[in-house]
Amino acid sequence: MIDPETQTGWVPEADEADEEEEMPLSLRLSIADTLTLGNATCGFMAVYFTTTGILIPHLTGSQESGMARHSAATAVILMLCAAVFDLFDGLVARKLRSSPMGAELDNLSDLISFGLAPAYFVLVYGMVADDAHQRVAAVGAIVVLLAVVLRLARFSCVTMKDGMFQGMPSPFGALTVVSIVLLELPFVATLLAILGTAWLMVSRVEYPKPRGRLAGAMLAWIVLSMGLLAGWAFDAPSGQLLLQTGCALQLVMGAVIPLFATARRVNNFRDNRREARAAQLP
Repeated sequence: MIDPETQTGWVPEADEADEEEEMPLSLRLSIADTLTLGNATCGFMAVYFTTTGILIPHLTGSQESGMARHSAATAVILMLCAAVFDLFDGLVARKLRSSPMGAELDNLSDLISFGLAPAYFVLVYGMVADDAHQRVAAVGAIVVLLAVVLRLARFSCVTMKDGMFQGMPSPFGALTVVSIVLLELPFVATLLAILGTAWLMVSRVEYPKPRGRLAGAMLAWIVLSMGLLAGWAFDAPSGQLLLQTGCALQLVMGAVIPLFATARRVNNFRDNRREARAAQLP
Protein backbone atom coordinates (compact mmCIF):
# COMPACT_ATOMS: atom_id res chain seq x y z
CA MET A 1 0.00 0.00 0.00
CA ILE A 2 1.09 3.64 -0.67
CA ASP A 3 1.00 6.43 1.90
CA PRO A 4 -0.79 9.40 0.19
CA GLU A 5 1.46 11.96 1.92
CA THR A 6 4.88 10.46 1.46
CA GLN A 7 4.12 8.32 -1.63
CA THR A 8 6.14 5.52 -0.03
CA GLY A 9 5.16 2.00 0.76
CA TRP A 10 4.41 0.86 4.27
CA VAL A 11 3.70 -2.43 6.01
CA PRO A 12 1.39 -3.22 8.92
CA GLU A 13 2.86 -2.76 12.37
CA ALA A 14 4.65 -5.72 13.96
CA ASP A 15 2.07 -6.13 16.71
CA GLU A 16 -0.76 -6.37 14.17
CA ALA A 17 1.16 -9.07 12.29
CA ASP A 18 1.80 -10.96 15.54
CA GLU A 19 -1.89 -10.90 16.38
CA GLU A 20 -2.80 -12.36 13.02
CA GLU A 21 -0.20 -15.16 13.18
CA GLU A 22 -1.03 -17.65 15.90
CA MET A 23 1.56 -19.90 17.47
CA PRO A 24 1.58 -23.35 15.82
CA LEU A 25 -0.35 -25.93 17.79
CA SER A 26 2.73 -28.17 18.07
CA LEU A 27 4.60 -25.45 20.02
CA ARG A 28 1.97 -24.81 22.68
CA LEU A 29 2.54 -26.31 26.11
CA SER A 30 -0.45 -27.71 27.95
CA ILE A 31 -0.78 -28.07 31.73
CA ALA A 32 0.15 -31.73 31.39
CA ASP A 33 3.30 -30.77 29.45
CA THR A 34 4.32 -28.39 32.24
CA LEU A 35 4.04 -31.22 34.76
CA THR A 36 6.13 -33.39 32.45
CA LEU A 37 8.86 -30.73 32.37
CA GLY A 38 8.75 -30.72 36.18
CA ASN A 39 9.46 -34.44 35.97
CA ALA A 40 12.58 -33.80 33.86
CA THR A 41 13.76 -31.03 36.20
CA CYS A 42 13.52 -33.31 39.24
CA GLY A 43 15.54 -35.99 37.44
CA PHE A 44 18.29 -33.54 36.54
CA MET A 45 18.46 -32.18 40.10
CA ALA A 46 18.70 -35.74 41.43
CA VAL A 47 21.85 -36.16 39.33
CA TYR A 48 23.12 -32.81 40.63
CA PHE A 49 22.72 -33.73 44.31
CA THR A 50 24.22 -37.18 43.73
CA THR A 51 27.29 -35.50 42.22
CA THR A 52 27.79 -32.59 44.59
CA GLY A 53 26.78 -34.32 47.82
CA ILE A 54 28.13 -37.85 47.35
CA LEU A 55 30.65 -38.16 44.52
CA ILE A 56 32.63 -34.92 44.88
CA PRO A 57 33.07 -35.21 48.68
CA HIS A 58 34.28 -38.79 48.17
CA LEU A 59 36.79 -37.75 45.50
CA THR A 60 38.07 -34.85 47.62
CA GLY A 61 38.46 -37.00 50.73
CA SER A 62 35.69 -35.43 52.79
CA GLN A 63 34.46 -37.66 55.60
CA GLU A 64 31.11 -35.94 56.23
CA SER A 65 28.79 -38.94 56.23
CA GLY A 66 25.87 -36.73 57.25
CA MET A 67 26.20 -34.64 54.09
CA ALA A 68 26.30 -37.75 51.92
CA ARG A 69 23.23 -39.12 53.68
CA HIS A 70 21.33 -35.86 53.21
CA SER A 71 22.30 -35.67 49.54
CA ALA A 72 21.35 -39.29 48.89
CA ALA A 73 17.99 -38.74 50.55
CA THR A 74 17.46 -35.53 48.57
CA ALA A 75 18.31 -37.26 45.28
CA VAL A 76 15.87 -40.09 45.94
CA ILE A 77 13.16 -37.68 47.12
CA LEU A 78 13.59 -35.80 43.84
CA MET A 79 13.09 -39.06 41.94
CA LEU A 80 9.94 -39.60 44.00
CA CYS A 81 8.78 -36.08 43.09
CA ALA A 82 9.44 -36.94 39.44
CA ALA A 83 7.20 -40.00 39.88
CA VAL A 84 4.47 -37.73 41.27
CA PHE A 85 4.77 -35.42 38.26
CA ASP A 86 4.68 -38.46 35.97
CA LEU A 87 1.56 -39.74 37.72
CA PHE A 88 -0.31 -36.46 37.51
CA ASP A 89 0.64 -35.46 33.97
CA GLY A 90 -1.13 -38.56 32.67
CA LEU A 91 -4.20 -37.87 34.79
CA VAL A 92 -4.31 -34.22 33.70
CA ALA A 93 -3.80 -35.15 30.04
CA ARG A 94 -6.78 -37.50 30.18
CA LYS A 95 -9.00 -34.97 31.95
CA LEU A 96 -8.01 -31.87 29.97
CA ARG A 97 -5.80 -32.16 26.94
CA SER A 98 -2.22 -32.76 25.88
CA SER A 99 -0.25 -31.04 23.15
CA PRO A 100 0.85 -33.02 20.07
CA MET A 101 4.34 -33.32 21.55
CA GLY A 102 3.10 -34.52 24.95
CA ALA A 103 4.01 -38.17 24.39
CA GLU A 104 7.54 -37.29 23.23
CA LEU A 105 8.07 -34.97 26.20
CA ASP A 106 6.91 -37.71 28.55
CA ASN A 107 9.36 -40.27 27.15
CA LEU A 108 12.29 -37.85 27.21
CA SER A 109 11.52 -36.76 30.78
CA ASP A 110 11.15 -40.37 31.93
CA LEU A 111 14.52 -41.17 30.38
CA ILE A 112 16.15 -38.46 32.51
CA SER A 113 14.36 -39.13 35.80
CA PHE A 114 13.94 -42.91 35.69
CA GLY A 115 16.81 -43.90 33.39
CA LEU A 116 19.76 -41.54 33.81
CA ALA A 117 19.20 -40.59 37.47
CA PRO A 118 18.97 -44.14 38.93
CA ALA A 119 21.72 -45.44 36.63
CA TYR A 120 23.99 -42.61 37.78
CA PHE A 121 23.03 -43.40 41.39
CA VAL A 122 24.21 -46.99 40.85
CA LEU A 123 27.42 -45.77 39.20
CA VAL A 124 28.26 -43.47 42.12
CA TYR A 125 27.44 -46.27 44.55
CA GLY A 126 30.06 -48.39 42.81
CA MET A 127 32.62 -45.63 43.34
CA VAL A 128 31.96 -44.82 47.00
CA ALA A 129 30.93 -48.13 48.60
CA ASP A 130 33.71 -49.99 50.37
CA ASP A 131 32.93 -53.47 49.00
CA ALA A 132 31.82 -52.35 45.53
CA HIS A 133 33.69 -52.83 42.26
CA GLN A 134 33.57 -49.67 40.18
CA ARG A 135 33.76 -51.23 36.72
CA VAL A 136 31.22 -53.94 37.50
CA ALA A 137 28.88 -51.32 38.99
CA ALA A 138 29.32 -49.27 35.80
CA VAL A 139 28.12 -52.27 33.79
CA GLY A 140 25.09 -52.55 36.08
CA ALA A 141 24.37 -48.85 35.62
CA ILE A 142 24.54 -49.21 31.83
CA VAL A 143 22.15 -52.17 31.97
CA VAL A 144 19.65 -50.10 33.97
CA LEU A 145 19.90 -47.20 31.51
CA LEU A 146 19.50 -49.42 28.45
CA ALA A 147 16.58 -51.26 30.04
CA VAL A 148 14.74 -47.97 30.49
CA VAL A 149 15.59 -46.88 26.94
CA LEU A 150 14.27 -50.16 25.51
CA ARG A 151 11.22 -50.07 27.73
CA LEU A 152 10.26 -46.54 26.69
CA ALA A 153 10.89 -47.30 23.00
CA ARG A 154 8.71 -50.41 23.20
CA PHE A 155 6.00 -48.47 25.00
CA SER A 156 5.80 -46.11 22.02
CA CYS A 157 5.53 -48.98 19.52
CA VAL A 158 3.51 -51.72 21.23
CA THR A 159 -0.21 -51.34 21.87
CA MET A 160 -1.34 -53.01 25.09
CA LYS A 161 -4.82 -53.64 26.30
CA ASP A 162 -6.32 -50.80 28.29
CA GLY A 163 -5.20 -50.50 31.89
CA MET A 164 -2.02 -52.57 31.60
CA PHE A 165 1.72 -52.02 31.07
CA GLN A 166 4.07 -54.56 29.53
CA GLY A 167 7.10 -54.78 31.78
CA MET A 168 7.75 -52.99 35.05
CA PRO A 169 6.97 -49.26 34.62
CA SER A 170 10.13 -47.16 34.57
CA PRO A 171 9.21 -45.03 37.66
CA PHE A 172 8.59 -48.18 39.69
CA GLY A 173 11.79 -49.71 38.33
CA ALA A 174 13.85 -46.63 39.18
CA LEU A 175 12.57 -46.56 42.76
CA THR A 176 13.26 -50.28 43.10
CA VAL A 177 16.85 -49.80 41.89
CA VAL A 178 17.61 -47.02 44.38
CA SER A 179 15.92 -49.02 47.15
CA ILE A 180 18.29 -51.91 46.43
CA VAL A 181 21.27 -49.56 46.75
CA LEU A 182 19.97 -47.99 49.97
CA LEU A 183 19.53 -51.42 51.58
CA GLU A 184 23.36 -51.71 51.64
CA LEU A 185 23.37 -55.41 50.82
CA PRO A 186 26.60 -57.21 49.85
CA PHE A 187 27.82 -56.07 46.45
CA VAL A 188 27.02 -59.29 44.58
CA ALA A 189 23.48 -59.42 45.97
CA THR A 190 22.98 -55.75 45.13
CA LEU A 191 24.18 -56.22 41.56
CA LEU A 192 22.01 -59.30 40.99
CA ALA A 193 18.93 -57.53 42.35
CA ILE A 194 19.59 -54.53 40.09
CA LEU A 195 20.00 -56.76 37.04
CA GLY A 196 16.78 -58.57 37.96
CA THR A 197 14.93 -55.27 38.15
CA ALA A 198 16.31 -54.26 34.75
CA TRP A 199 15.09 -57.56 33.31
CA LEU A 200 11.60 -56.97 34.73
CA MET A 201 11.45 -53.59 32.99
CA VAL A 202 11.98 -55.19 29.57
CA SER A 203 10.01 -58.35 30.29
CA ARG A 204 6.50 -59.20 29.08
CA VAL A 205 5.10 -59.31 32.60
CA GLU A 206 1.97 -57.19 32.84
CA TYR A 207 1.63 -54.43 35.42
CA PRO A 208 -1.57 -52.48 36.12
CA LYS A 209 -1.64 -48.80 35.26
CA PRO A 210 -2.00 -46.45 38.26
CA ARG A 211 -5.59 -45.34 37.92
CA GLY A 212 -8.35 -44.78 40.41
CA ARG A 213 -7.66 -46.33 43.80
CA LEU A 214 -4.34 -47.69 42.61
CA ALA A 215 -3.17 -44.16 41.77
CA GLY A 216 -4.19 -43.02 45.25
CA ALA A 217 -2.34 -45.95 46.84
CA MET A 218 0.77 -45.17 44.80
CA LEU A 219 0.67 -41.51 45.81
CA ALA A 220 0.30 -42.50 49.48
CA TRP A 221 3.27 -44.87 49.16
CA ILE A 222 5.40 -42.11 47.60
CA VAL A 223 4.55 -39.68 50.40
CA LEU A 224 5.35 -42.35 53.01
CA SER A 225 8.67 -43.06 51.28
CA MET A 226 9.53 -39.36 51.37
CA GLY A 227 8.85 -39.34 55.11
CA LEU A 228 11.08 -42.37 55.67
CA LEU A 229 13.89 -40.77 53.67
CA ALA A 230 13.56 -37.51 55.59
CA GLY A 231 13.70 -39.36 58.91
CA TRP A 232 16.81 -41.23 57.77
CA ALA A 233 18.48 -38.06 56.48
CA PHE A 234 18.00 -36.22 59.78
CA ASP A 235 19.06 -39.25 61.84
CA ALA A 236 15.69 -39.73 63.51
CA PRO A 237 15.34 -42.53 66.10
CA SER A 238 15.16 -45.87 64.25
CA GLY A 239 15.47 -43.91 61.00
CA GLN A 240 17.85 -46.46 59.50
CA LEU A 241 15.53 -49.33 60.38
CA LEU A 242 12.49 -47.53 58.97
CA LEU A 243 14.34 -46.78 55.73
CA GLN A 244 15.44 -50.38 55.33
CA THR A 245 11.88 -51.55 56.01
CA GLY A 246 10.54 -49.21 53.32
CA CYS A 247 13.19 -50.31 50.82
CA ALA A 248 12.47 -53.97 51.56
CA LEU A 249 8.75 -53.38 51.00
CA GLN A 250 9.55 -51.77 47.64
CA LEU A 251 11.46 -54.90 46.62
CA VAL A 252 8.68 -57.18 47.86
CA MET A 253 6.13 -55.27 45.78
CA GLY A 254 8.39 -55.51 42.76
CA ALA A 255 8.51 -59.30 43.19
CA VAL A 256 4.88 -59.90 44.21
CA ILE A 257 3.10 -57.88 41.51
CA PRO A 258 4.50 -60.06 38.69
CA LEU A 259 3.35 -63.17 40.60
CA PHE A 260 -0.18 -61.80 40.79
CA ALA A 261 -0.06 -60.91 37.09
CA THR A 262 1.18 -64.40 36.19
CA ALA A 263 -1.47 -66.07 38.34
CA ARG A 264 -4.17 -63.97 36.70
CA ARG A 265 -2.97 -64.92 33.21
CA VAL A 266 -2.95 -68.61 34.16
CA ASN A 267 -6.48 -68.36 35.55
CA ASN A 268 -7.67 -66.58 32.41
CA PHE A 269 -6.07 -69.29 30.27
CA ARG A 270 -7.82 -72.00 32.26
CA ASP A 271 -11.16 -70.20 32.05
CA ASN A 272 -10.80 -69.84 28.28
CA ARG A 273 -10.05 -73.56 27.93
CA ARG A 274 -13.08 -74.46 30.01
CA GLU A 275 -15.31 -72.22 27.91
CA ALA A 276 -13.91 -73.73 24.72
CA ARG A 277 -14.54 -77.27 25.98
CA ALA A 278 -18.05 -76.34 27.08
CA ALA A 279 -18.77 -74.87 23.65
CA GLN A 280 -17.67 -78.12 21.95
CA LEU A 281 -20.01 -80.29 24.01
CA PRO A 282 -23.29 -81.23 22.24
